[in-house]
Amino acid sequence: MTNLAILIPVALFLGAVGLIAFLWSLKSGQYDDLDGAAERILIEEEAPLKRD
Repeated sequence: MTNLAILIPVALFLGAVGLIAFLWSLKSGQYDDLDGAAERILIEEEAPLKRD
């Protein structure tokens, strides 16, 4: 029973930390351009010019 008295607050704390991190990522614009990152890997970049 004492294990539950420790584990429940720890679980609630970790859940709150996860929720705060998710809300922070929403506010900072991490999910604004979901298609751009997926399409960016398909675009070939030009090879850099070599200088002799």
